[in-house]
Amino acid sequence: MDILEQLGTTDVTVAPEALAPLFKALAHPNRLTILLSLRDTERCVGDLEEALGLRQAYVSQQLTVLREAGLVCYRKDGWNVYYRIARPEVYTLLEMATLIHGGLGACALIAPEEITPSTCCNSD
Repeated sequence: MDILEQLGTTDVTVAPEALAPLFKALAHPNRLTILLSLRDTERCVGDLEEALGLRQAYVSQQLTVLREAGLVCYRKDGWNVYYRIARPEVYTLLEMATLIHGGLGACALIAPEEITPSTCCNSD
């Protein structure tokens, strides 16, 4: 049973063009790290800078990408800007990506020209 069946639907009605910006926002290791850092609590940019060992301007740039994708939101408190997750469903997506990545196994390491049913993937 695939994930759509588990969720009770097999209909994906969102156009690929509409989904692409979301996946683009998720396609950077530091943005994924920021999302994971925000999983349980909101954090200010300075806290993220310190925790991740990245420059403040760089963290802010990555947070802007995540905000524009609708994944994080923020609030200002004096000089500090605090970010939190706007769409906790993103963690389900990341968990699914982890399962897919783990399921690739040796198949992901084989050059395309070397793939045969006996060397990779289930031929059923």
